[in-house]
Amino acid sequence: MFFNLFRKPGLAKPVDVSQIKVDMHSHLIPGIDDGVQSIEEAVKLVGSLKEAGFSKIITTPHVMNDTYKNTPEIIKEGLKNLKAALENAHIYIPIEAAAEYLIDDGFEKIFKEGRLLTMGKKYILVELSYYNMHHGFYALVFDLQIAGYQVILAHPERYSYFHDKWPVYEDLKARGILFQLNTISLTGCYSPKVQKVAEKLIDMGFYDFVATDMHNEEYLANFNKSLYIPHLQKLVESGRLMNHNLI
Repeated sequence: MFFNLFRKPGLAKPVDVSQIKVDMHSHLIPGIDDGVQSIEEAVKLVGSLKEAGFSKIITTPHVMNDTYKNTPEIIKEGLKNLKAALENAHIYIPIEAAAEYLIDDGFEKIFKEGRLLTMGKKYILVELSYYNMHHGFYALVFDLQIAGYQVILAHPERYSYFHDKWPVYEDLKARGILFQLNTISLTGCYSPKVQKVAEKLIDMGFYDFVATDMHNEEYLANFNKSLYIPHLQKLVESGRLMNHNLI
């Protein structure tokens, strides 16, 4: 009872996910990164996302120079197999694949070769190391923008080296970089600090996209929790989200 007096109030009903429309960041192609590891798990998670109310999924395997050397061919073959499994399971929802690109020493080569996987009208999802920002990040973002790409930074709330440097977030936005929230950041599952930063970014109107970043059933459990969090409702009802541009 004492605990309940100080617990943050949650929503009585879950956030209406159908308003988001597109889950544009997830790891649902089995065995090619740190996401799902079996086709059965992938089918279950896709079915759960459809049931939650999403009308489309864009899954985004990691592309990392030193770890996950996924190519467009690997990703497209994995997507083909996933689609076949979903059809066999009678789960019908549009599903596409792009990628989540780590800005590392291998990214520029992929970019110059014209082998980037994008979503919608040349939106590209990128992420940073959790240890520090790549020294060439700003220059690469500028080059991408000049080439017509719209850069989305995945889960900016998770980069701890930004947490006490709020002007960095303002600078990123001023450079035209779009922000994507992981819904589960609002549950505190990464850390209380990540949760607080996510809440502040919502309050400041900095997010342009929201997504599950679905990896496994633990992520699904936290996603379900996030649906009862007032800050997620605030973001979804803000009118700022651009997920619908990816239909």
